[in-house]
Amino acid sequence: MDHRRLQSMLDFSISRRRATRSAAGAAGAMIAGGAIGRAAMATAASGGSRHSHAARAQDGALLFTSTQLVPIEESEAMRNTILADFDRPVEFIAEEPGPFVDRIAAEAQSGKGSVSVLGGLHGDFSSLVEQDLLLELTDVATALESRGFNPDYLELARYGTDKVYYIPWMQAMYIMAAHRDALEYLPEGLTEEGLQTDLTYDQLAAWGTNMNDNAGQLLGFPAAEDGLIHRFLQGYSYPSFTGGLNTTFASADAVTMWEWFKGAWATTNPQALTYSNMDDPLLSGEVLVAWDHTARLINALTETPDDFITFPAPRGPKGLGNMPALAGLAIPKTAPDAEGAKALIDFLTTPETQTLTLQEVAFFPVVAVELPADLNAGTQKEADAVAATTADEASLTSLLPVGL
Repeated sequence: MDHRRLQSMLDFSISRRRATRSAAGAAGAMIAGGAIGRAAMATAASGGSRHSHAARAQDGALLFTSTQLVPIEESEAMRNTILADFDRPVEFIAEEPGPFVDRIAAEAQSGKGSVSVLGGLHGDFSSLVEQDLLLELTDVATALESRGFNPDYLELARYGTDKVYYIPWMQAMYIMAAHRDALEYLPEGLTEEGLQTDLTYDQLAAWGTNMNDNAGQLLGFPAAEDGLIHRFLQGYSYPSFTGGLNTTFASADAVTMWEWFKGAWATTNPQALTYSNMDDPLLSGEVLVAWDHTARLINALTETPDDFITFPAPRGPKGLGNMPALAGLAIPKTAPDAEGAKALIDFLTTPETQTLTLQEVAFFPVVAVELPADLNAGTQKEADAVAATTADEASLTSLLPVGL
């Protein structure tokens, strides 16, 4: 991939004002709902765990908690490969968003912290910024400026202020993948090449109907309790049909979207309610066409890349809705080793580590890097689909909702 194409992939057209406003509003709701109270309860309920974390920090290891890279394969890749060349031990702990926020609030209340580095989505940090629990990292952003961070991402990290509260770490997106056997069921007028630029929601439904009529319910969505189908609705189908976020969801256009989804769901494999990741159903042949997060498709695309094609999600009447997942690195004010934390942030945002992160866990760089010529075929397929999405003139980009 040449530099211009990579830059197209990285330069998501995010509305800074919209993202900051929605993040701040949802963060306020979280605080009003008693996040600090939950933190106090978490402290009492998890005293043994918190003590062990403090002990780890005392043995010289940096304690790094993250809402990202939670699946065991990703966590192990982080511990054993991505962090392997850092010059000191790092204890990487994957946590769900609730405990992640509660832990830092509880440590702030106690006046003694064990966590030095935080990894999370833009929205995960919102309530911590509202509660003034994060160190300002403007000096770190300035020192690392030459790495070519997307300026929109750094603007988001300011949360409407003149201070930077996190450093961009990695990004991902949601795309479509299909087994080549599904191509024989494409609706009339749509070709394999056209999937990259022309696929509509109506055509996806027609594709599902054709498969259903000839081979079975072979459309797939990750609709298990820990699946990401909610992101499909929040960032893809709703914006594509209504042209906006949240305030446009109660509208006649939204009704049209739900009518479309009702038809598409009728051709979806009933086992979708058990699917957390779509890679296994694609590999087994239970589904032939699927939508999911890039990190949750990568195993299928890596194992048998010649069997699959990738392409952007469909476009609706108002455009091509899409939702990048931007993760960042922050430091709590209670960090026992802020300088060590800054060194780790430096390490994780080097071009070499960013490329290794892409290769290991299929999260894309947030700095300007040249992707290696020997990038595995599955990752390259994902990169192509992301590039096609972000370069599309009809792209409607939004951030993950906060607090949902």
